[in-house]
Amino acid sequence: MVVVSSDLINSHLDEPKVEKMFGLLESDNEVQGYLRMANVMAVERLMYNDHGPVHSKIASGSALEIFGILTGKVTPTTVANGACSLEDAKVIVLCGAYLHDIGNVVHRVDHHIHGCIIASPILDRLLKKVYPREDALDLRLKSEILHAIFSHDEEVRCLSVEAGTAKVADGTDMAQGRARIPYKTGKVDIHSLSALSITKVEIEPGNRKPVRILVNMNNPAGVFQIEEVLERKIRTSGIEEHIEAVALQKGTEIKRTMLSRT
Repeated sequence: MVVVSSDLINSHLDEPKVEKMFGLLESDNEVQGYLRMANVMAVERLMYNDHGPVHSKIASGSALEIFGILTGKVTPTTVANGACSLEDAKVIVLCGAYLHDIGNVVHRVDHHIHGCIIASPILDRLLKKVYPREDALDLRLKSEILHAIFSHDEEVRCLSVEAGTAKVADGTDMAQGRARIPYKTGKVDIHSLSALSITKVEIEPGNRKPVRILVNMNNPAGVFQIEEVLERKIRTSGIEEHIEAVALQKGTEIKRTMLSRT
């Protein structure tokens, strides 16, 4: 069992291509500048929760954790299609999760579309540094990453395990710290109160389904966050039959979500 946090990503950097790509994303001025502006748009102007660099790291760590559990049970789509290796699939998951919200620099509306446009030249540049002599692979990975960015929107169905993993991971970043800024600036509604009630999110292998997400809360208002954020992500992830979410109020289960493919 692991706790979803910005430190989680560090436990998934044991493969050279994944480690190198994460370092590039973290140190790239363009990527970091866009993510900081995404927070200006989302937090300061719209009074939403965090959509910047910290959220990117949390979503990336959560995505690789979920992906690691899933690959013990399910063959990643890109590997099954012969598009790339398992390590390359992890690079797809990492980049898709890290860059999924970059389109917020334009507007929250259609940010999954704007994100693909903004990320495209960035991926051209960064992937060349990890795959300098593999042009065809470079393009295949870029295509899959753009799919993950585009399909992280709740209304878009994911067509790969990799994209679905990034999408669900996005929904796991719901603990109270993410809502603290808009709450402090005066936004008091069910969204902020629900997020503030969530104390910790954990990911572990499940019994009924391969992946179990435990959402710990100090009052039942946190259930709203599960229903309106996490469940909506899971429902169109394409991997919903492999995920269960459990709401715990002070250690006692109060809700369990187990969705099936429709």
